[in-house]
Amino acid sequence: MKNALKYLPWIVFVLAILSVGQKLASPDTVDSQFNLEAFRQLPVSANGRTKPLDTVARNSLMSISGRQSMRTDDKKFTAIEWYIELITNPKQAIQRNVFRIDHPDVLAMLKLDAEKRTRFSFEEVLTASEEINNQAIRASQTKAKARDPFQRAILVLNERMMLFSRLTQLEMPYLVPPISSGEDWRPFVETLSLNPDDPDARALLNILQSYRDNEVLAFNEQIAQFTQQIDNELGYVAKKSRYEVIFNYVQPFYTALVLYVMAFLFGCFGLLSSQLSSKKELTRALLNSMTALIVVAFVVQTIGITSRVYLQGRPPITNLYSSAVFIGWFGAILGLIIDRQMKIGLGGIMASVIGFGTLIIAHNLGGSNDTMGMMQAVLDSNFWLATHVVVVTIGYSATFFAGFLGISYVLLGVFTKTLDHERGKSLTKMVYGIICFATLTSFVGTVLGGIWADQSWGRFWGWDAKENGAALIVLMNLLILHARWGGMVKDRGVVVLAISCNIVTAWSWFGTNMLGVGLHSYGFTQSAVFWIAMFVLSQLVLMGIGLLPMSLWRSKFQRVKPAPKS
Repeated sequence: MKNALKYLPWIVFVLAILSVGQKLASPDTVDSQFNLEAFRQLPVSANGRTKPLDTVARNSLMSISGRQSMRTDDKKFTAIEWYIELITNPKQAIQRNVFRIDHPDVLAMLKLDAEKRTRFSFEEVLTASEEINNQAIRASQTKAKARDPFQRAILVLNERMMLFSRLTQLEMPYLVPPISSGEDWRPFVETLSLNPDDPDARALLNILQSYRDNEVLAFNEQIAQFTQQIDNELGYVAKKSRYEVIFNYVQPFYTALVLYVMAFLFGCFGLLSSQLSSKKELTRALLNSMTALIVVAFVVQTIGITSRVYLQGRPPITNLYSSAVFIGWFGAILGLIIDRQMKIGLGGIMASVIGFGTLIIAHNLGGSNDTMGMMQAVLDSNFWLATHVVVVTIGYSATFFAGFLGISYVLLGVFTKTLDHERGKSLTKMVYGIICFATLTSFVGTVLGGIWADQSWGRFWGWDAKENGAALIVLMNLLILHARWGGMVKDRGVVVLAISCNIVTAWSWFGTNMLGVGLHSYGFTQSAVFWIAMFVLSQLVLMGIGLLPMSLWRSKFQRVKPAPKS
């Protein structure tokens, strides 16, 4: 039994690698006689950047339908199959049930039967297009924070209909590449109307007509010729486009998310076994298995972040989505380092919790939008993105990690007998050390942000909500350090104050960006209000639990006296 447990972490490690490798070994190919693989790799221009048609199709279908594939009674359509049908056979495409509509008042207004389905065709929705447009105009005239659920649902439906129409009419993306003309990317229909003999537009037209007429050989020959021409003239763009298609179906961040969940389960079972079993070999095997999974998840996440850097040509953090991914990634680093120092697995468990949580946040932030889209002009600086943004985000990650270690201290101390004096001391030392690191990075990042603001807006400090949040993180971390140095708090006080930093950090990182406040805002989101409020409430409850009298804590922190010498 002991020998078998010794190999468990290696078995878990190998299985995790095989599961990741299986994604690459069995790519998400399109089952069709038409060479849609080459078609979906074609580079196009949309929303300010060059991307493959695969990305356009996935994001568009996700925006309209809420998923990246479409099902009929007898077939499952990939996103690229749905897209090419949409532009070559719109009469059939408008009958596909792809519009997701959930709000009962919207369904009632459209007179749609929603008993057995939540997705409807463009043809069904189009009958009430005038009413939808009128309601959308009224909703748009209401401030975002004052809109009711019906108004928000109407605006979403109206945006989906507009997107569907623009795709059908080939207004976007820009399909005609600058191959022979030396110009920028051009819209397909407009190019043909201005110059019916344009060679690049004609080549695309022949490809689409061959698909419409079900001419498999002609389609495959023409797409091969067109692809070769793009490779010759736009080699680097074509190479990145193919890589992005691979990135799309591998989904490294989703894979890492699953691995973090598995790591968390192994870590919990490891802690549980340390309480219920006297076999240290079992506990160590489970915790080492957790570490193995975190290592694989970290490597996968690193590959994902590196891929985004390559595809964007930017540093790793360019928007709120990528900041969430980065926070979880750096949290994994901290967790692995801490587990090297502490042998009870808490670092790994916290790394898996933060990794999973931030990737879930990133998934919801990404939604149906292009997470590698064009940035605002003020952010168009690789130097500051690589310095200020990276450093301040490391500060966020470290502060969160200290706060979550504080949560583990409170929960384990109050509800279990796991924390004795030595483990409690070791844990609070870790919290203290991470807070020191977080203070340094938060301060340096905030100062760098002030210099950037001075260059961009002509002032170092303007009491913007984001600037205030960054300053509050620095001040809260300094407060903890000064309170500890001055003897005003001891171990329990440090961890409770560390939990309070989660509230400040969440507001600075997330709240100021999603609640429509200040120069750094990305817009108001109703769901963000709810989840931030729930997070703040949970942290306040945990702080309250941490302040319970020590007599109510199950763990006893008295130092164990050494046995007298005989």
